[in-house]
Amino acid sequence: MRILSVLVLVCVLFSCKNEKKQEVIDKNEKNPLIFPEEKHFKNITQITFGGDNAEAYWSFDDKQIVFQSNNKNWNVNCDQMFLMKVGETFKDTIPPMISTGFGRTTCAYFLPDNKHFVYGSTHLVDKECPEVPLRKNGKYVWPIYDSFDIFVSDLQGNIVKQLTNEIGYDAEATVSPKGDKIVFTSTRSGDLELYTMNIDGTDVKQITNELGYDGGAFFSPDGTKLIFRASRPKTEEEIKAYKDLLAQGLVEPTDMELFICNADGSELRQLTDLGNANWSPFFHPSGKKILFSSNFEAERGFPFNLYMIDLDGKNLERVTHGETFDAFPVFSNDGKKLIFSSNRNNGGGRDTNLFIAEWQD
Repeated sequence: MRILSVLVLVCVLFSCKNEKKQEVIDKNEKNPLIFPEEKHFKNITQITFGGDNAEAYWSFDDKQIVFQSNNKNWNVNCDQMFLMKVGETFKDTIPPMISTGFGRTTCAYFLPDNKHFVYGSTHLVDKECPEVPLRKNGKYVWPIYDSFDIFVSDLQGNIVKQLTNEIGYDAEATVSPKGDKIVFTSTRSGDLELYTMNIDGTDVKQITNELGYDGGAFFSPDGTKLIFRASRPKTEEEIKAYKDLLAQGLVEPTDMELFICNADGSELRQLTDLGNANWSPFFHPSGKKILFSSNFEAERGFPFNLYMIDLDGKNLERVTHGETFDAFPVFSNDGKKLIFSSNRNNGGGRDTNLFIAEWQD
């Protein structure tokens, strides 16, 4: 689901006409991929070179990364899961695909053994790629496919277990750094809420229960907290519009803020109140800050840049300084590196690629 943020945002924001080409990157003395203001990046390596690539997550030992891509040069028609060893790049080679190649997949995440991962897939309902609606009644929307369920697979692409089988959308699964819990988004209650379960699929518990889209959740480094994005329709008109779209398997993700709570759902509170779309949050290795993507400073929907904020909502800091799209930031488990998706260095086109930066505070 979250890869649609790249697929749709890039297409819509540029109106598929490349209205505003990416400005020429300043020739940083150390690395031309780094803008001069990006002081937290010591170095950057570009990993992919075409298509839409995102949702990249580290193995627990930081030696491998699983990610999703729709790169047509890799013989896929929609998002599938791929595996890479840290240090590899894919300009002229194709990484191994570790999903089935059927349906649409989303949100893969390593399990603690570094030999298996969880991900969402629609392949049980239809082996073909589902359609991706971009607009509804003139508004930008994301599809919420009822056909998504969460599976466990080995790194050769063999599904070894199905973790969810409820009617409706089950996806956006991520794993606690403690290795004991999975958080995911589901419509099993009739709304888009967060749930947790053990890594074997048992002990499912509902975490959120307010009307709106709760999704893209991640655990804190110590596993005690959750950070996530959420919409909160308030007026009668907003509530009706949200419910009408959800009944059609759609959400409108242009107004989202970040929320934080304990891993059991207690002490839930809103972290940001910036306006526009604030999403793809991830905890800083210290557990005291959140890195996220936002377009709150944009007048026309873009650019999206990475920002950092304290857990009390103070000390907001802009981290990236692009003119297009930076999102999906994920720290390595040792806290030394950051992988993220960006439109930088794509020649002014619409490709969204993966970059790994050496992080410095």
